[in-house]
Parts: sequence; C-alpha cells; structure tokens
Amino acid sequence: MPPTTDALRPADRLKDHQDKPEGSFLWHLPAEHWRALHRERLRSRTFARDEHLPTEADGQDIHIIWAGIVRQDRFPLGDRENVPTVTRFRGAGQLVGEAKLIAPGSAVRTRCLTRTDVILCRADRFNLLLRRRPQLQLALLRSLEDRGRSDELVYTMATRPPLERVSRLLAHLADTAGTPGPLTGCTTIAGPGQKDIAAALQLAVSTTENAIRTLRYHGIVEAQYRRFVVHDVDALRHLAAGI
Repeated sequence: MPPTTDALRPADRLKDHQDKPEGSFLWHLPAEHWRALHRERLRSRTFARDEHLPTEADGQDIHIIWAGIVRQDRFPLGDRENVPTVTRFRGAGQLVGEAKLIAPGSAVRTRCLTRTDVILCRADRFNLLLRRRPQLQLALLRSLEDRGRSDELVYTMATRPPLERVSRLLAHLADTAGTPGPLTGCTTIAGPGQKDIAAALQLAVSTTENAIRTLRYHGIVEAQYRRFVVHDVDALRHLAAGI
C-alpha cells in the first residue's frame, strides 16, 4: 500500500498532542506552539507496516510520529553482512530524521513495524521554524536529551544479564509504544518481533528467546507474532531494575 498523503489530520487533534509518551518531542511542546506549528500547513502521511520512511540520504524531510512504532538501523561500520548495526525503536510523539537538520545527506533506515501516521516537514523549513520559535527548539532539545538518557538505560547495558536487558526494553516499549487494555489490564506492544528485540540489544536470537521464555513461564509476558502482551508491567519493571 503506498503512503497516503493527508490521511492524518492533526489539526483535529490539537487538544490531545500532550497525551504522547513522557519525554517525547510532542510531550515537551507547549500547546500554543503546537497550534502555531499547525499554521505552517504541515503535511501528513500514513505508512503501512513494513514500509520505509524516506529517511535515507536522499530524503529531505523530518518526521514526527503521531501513531505507530518504527525500527531505525544505522550502519557505523558499513552496510555489509555480519557487521554490527545500531538499532533503536521510536514511537508516538518522537521526531525522527533530526540529523538532517544539521547534515542533509545523513541516512538512517527507518522501517514501520506497524501502520504509522507521521507529520512531516522539509528539514530546511523546519530549521527556519526552529530559529523563529525558541520554544520549538527547546522542546526538540529536551526530547533529544531525554531520548539519549533513555537509550543509555535501555540499549547500552551490555554487562547486565540478558533477562534484565530484555525486561528493560519491553518495559520501555510498554511505556512508549504500548496500548493498555482497559478491560484486561494488559499492555500490548504491537510491531517488534523477537528478532527485532535481539537486534536492538545486540543479543543472539536464541538468548533473547530464552529470556522471553522465562518471562512467559512466570506469566509476565505473552509472545505472539510481532506482538508482546505484557500481563504484569510492574513485575517487568522489577526485573528490569535488576533487583
């Protein structure tokens, strides 16, 4: 399915942009500046699962994720077989493609793990908005700082046990990309599969599967095809804390 333009109408949702996950760009953005941003006639698109956002070297836009989750892969040692990659997940409220604001030819492979609604703007135009609106710039800087600190806790704890690392990532995804079930009390994380989790944590797939098997045994997480159902978020956070 090709991406559809203007499928999302964020102007109809001015009141709920701050329900996005804590620490995200939209969460940091004050309501009056969100309204001002809409007066710039930003574009919007919906991408299907497994489609790629145009964030490669020839892309010209930054993207604000309104709904959905994406997997981003960078290749610091080159895009070759068996070469380590840097994998991250980004969800609702996050601005992605931010490197294009300072390096137009920057590239990151961004694949939608679910249907994904995005608000997009040309990087050069967004730079003008940042210079004109200091609060917009401040929201971006704060969100990037929060993202960096979160990434340190979630993705870089290579010396911690695999069960703790997998639990930490699933707890993070439950908070930033999960959908609570009001009747079941469970939180569903749609999109990532076990191989995605393994890639993000730079763990072997078998090691990741063993950790998830332990979580399933204790009734904390149920693993389905490209979906995790978290039955006990508090227990997951307890394990993530290494206690």
